[in-house]
Amino acid sequence: MGQYLITFREVLEASLIIGIIIAYMTRTDRKHLKKYVWEGTGLSILASTIIGIGILQIYNGLSETSMELFEGISAFIAVAVLTTMIIWMSRKGTKIKTEVKQKIETAATKGTVIGIISFSFIVVFREAFETILFLTPMATRDLTGTIIGAILGTISALIIAYLIFKVGIEIDIKKFFYFSSILLIFVASGLAGYGTHELIEVFEPNGWIGTVAFDLGIPEKSLLGYEGPIGSIFSVMFGYTTKMSWLRLIIQFGYLIIALPTTILAYKK
Repeated sequence: MGQYLITFREVLEASLIIGIIIAYMTRTDRKHLKKYVWEGTGLSILASTIIGIGILQIYNGLSETSMELFEGISAFIAVAVLTTMIIWMSRKGTKIKTEVKQKIETAATKGTVIGIISFSFIVVFREAFETILFLTPMATRDLTGTIIGAILGTISALIIAYLIFKVGIEIDIKKFFYFSSILLIFVASGLAGYGTHELIEVFEPNGWIGTVAFDLGIPEKSLLGYEGPIGSIFSVMFGYTTKMSWLRLIIQFGYLIIALPTTILAYKK
């Protein structure tokens, strides 16, 4: 579910921006330039796919300890980028459409093919690269689930984008990003907790911070275990686990306590 939500939001954001570019070129009688937008989009998808495969290849070649270190670091990088993206989107709001038009107008007026391809490439590649960062720690735990979630999220986002630009349905984009941001804060909180757990496994800190804060005594692969049918969904979405150390507890819920009200206040402003 977390993989689906992340991919859906990122792909929809990229699709909306590309849709704005295409619509703007159509309305300003620059249809001949649209093919360069698609070329830039295709190149960015190819580049991000290669990077994603490369990251997984590197991960598979690591030792067990290095894998845990890689998972921990990648989880915190994903949290940092995800948080920055959420806050940035909440403050940018409706200004994005105006900025996209200004930039594409500059490239189209100059008639530079490279400029249009580059702008389209950057727009899509930014979202694709962010998606790779967010999904990497999830893929290390559940590659199949991550791939399925990413595919379903991509398809759903493309369908919504098509309905917006071709069919003309109206969606309150601000509300969509607001509620999806709230959910993503919980996803990021879970990633922070998971990253902390992996780093504890590597460094084994002394004192109470590495000791168990609570243990529900639920088997890992039972229905409500964090590897079970229901528990695994909550594990990815909210960082649910049946046993948690003090350090993980502090970081995971500390992040949630700070990031959640910050995001809500940012959207209200």
